[in-house]
Amino acid sequence: MKMKNLGLVFRTLSAVVLLSGCGILGGKKSKGGTGLANDGQLHGVAPGSKYVLPKPPGMVYVPQGYFHMGPSDEDPAYAFSARNRTVSVSGFWMDATEVTNNEYRQFVYWVRDSVVARKLGYVKADKEGIERVDWTKMKTIKWGDPKVIEQLSTTDIILQPDDRIFGKKEIDPSKIIFHSEVFDLKAAAKAAKNADGTTPPRSKFIVKYDLPIYPDTLVWIRDYTYSYNEPMAKRYFSHPAFGNYPVVGVSWKQATAFCEWRTHYLNAYLNGKKRPQESDFHLPTEAQWEYAARAGRSQTMYPWGNYYLRNKKGCLLANFKPGRGNYPEDGGFYTVRADSYWPNDFGLYCMSGNVAEWTSSIYYEGRNNFQHDMNPDVRWNAGKDDPPLMKRKVIRGGSWKDVGYYLQNGTSTYEYQDTSKSYIGFRCVIDLPAAPPKGSGGR
Repeated sequence: MKMKNLGLVFRTLSAVVLLSGCGILGGKKSKGGTGLANDGQLHGVAPGSKYVLPKPPGMVYVPQGYFHMGPSDEDPAYAFSARNRTVSVSGFWMDATEVTNNEYRQFVYWVRDSVVARKLGYVKADKEGIERVDWTKMKTIKWGDPKVIEQLSTTDIILQPDDRIFGKKEIDPSKIIFHSEVFDLKAAAKAAKNADGTTPPRSKFIVKYDLPIYPDTLVWIRDYTYSYNEPMAKRYFSHPAFGNYPVVGVSWKQATAFCEWRTHYLNAYLNGKKRPQESDFHLPTEAQWEYAARAGRSQTMYPWGNYYLRNKKGCLLANFKPGRGNYPEDGGFYTVRADSYWPNDFGLYCMSGNVAEWTSSIYYEGRNNFQHDMNPDVRWNAGKDDPPLMKRKVIRGGSWKDVGYYLQNGTSTYEYQDTSKSYIGFRCVIDLPAAPPKGSGGR
């Protein structure tokens, strides 16, 4: 009888261990805080107040998973630059659509206001004497008021007289410059310790640079010889009719700067609410992009889950160059709204077609031969003096001017990081946990 009871106890304990190992049972919540009485016991200290996940608006959660990365069909060039392999990807949030003109304009206006604030002296020093923009004063500026432009006419942010048409005073787009400061974690991780065993100074891994961030609207003319595209050059970024269309004319560097600004913008808000800082927004890695595009359909050719560019009714499923060049057949001549067509199973729009998309990965023909199978990522922060070969970045998804081959989930190509095109945009990702169920009160 005792042996029988002992066996029952053992099976019960085994079940508890098994359930805990599978993540079904959770442990006790740490009380945390520094206000606990000193009783000589370990209680833990939380880094901040109760965590409330800020569900990013306009983004969808891509759950962790495992998939076959690479071509789902024959490589017509026989280049073998993207061989098929199995990889695992952790969960992340991704923009449901490509970043739109309206969204990028928010970035442009923020940088513009920051530059103007310093020109007008609308700054205030913090406790350490560092000058910060006084946003309270900046809110009083009305950009439609001619007096504001007249006030700025003495600064170099307004077009010089020789550059004006009929004397109209306008802001010089080349003066809208974003100041970037990032910490290079990979460089810091690989750095060797000093001879005395100390680590190199933190300043050695801080990268600073200034970058004009206004989109290059002339790409609509520059990209196509003997083609009439002047209306798009004049209107695409500035006219409200294109507000929800994907932004183009943005280089890889500008897209990266947008992600950096978006991170600061979010964390500044969280800091004001005394909430924990979050992960950085960034361009998706090549593996993240392809995993998100496939949406759990590992071996399919396109994001919608089959091997064809049309549905059973004969309707085209993306914005690209069908047939021999019937551009309007799919419903769009150039780009279309960023939320056009049906989303894939993850809720992501236009992962194929419309505009190709920047990734954070360097384009190197043999990159798939040595990447890790866990969150594969091959990056190189190319400097100004690096050879062009090191400045190639992977672009994915194909665009409105591409044939169907470039729309395939496994097709990768490249563009240089300091160039901009009328057919390349981007979307952001951020590494946050999945949102808690409604009514759970956060985590």
